[in-house]
Amino acid sequence: MSTELQMQRVPNPCVGVCALDEHDLCIACRRSGIEIAEWGVYSNDEKRQVLMKVVRREAGDVKA
Repeated sequence: MSTELQMQRVPNPCVGVCALDEHDLCIACRRSGIEIAEWGVYSNDEKRQVLMKVVRREAGDVKA
């Protein structure tokens, strides 16, 4: 990954509807409770990994 991409700020996917489902996933942004709580301390690479999981969750993989 290029240094420029590593330094680029990853936006928070929160849309302000924080409610967790039975799988501990937010019904709006599809992040887990831990991912939401830890977002502020994650590196940009970790945030990108979470966003990749979100894409899989949106496709129906609740275990991502």
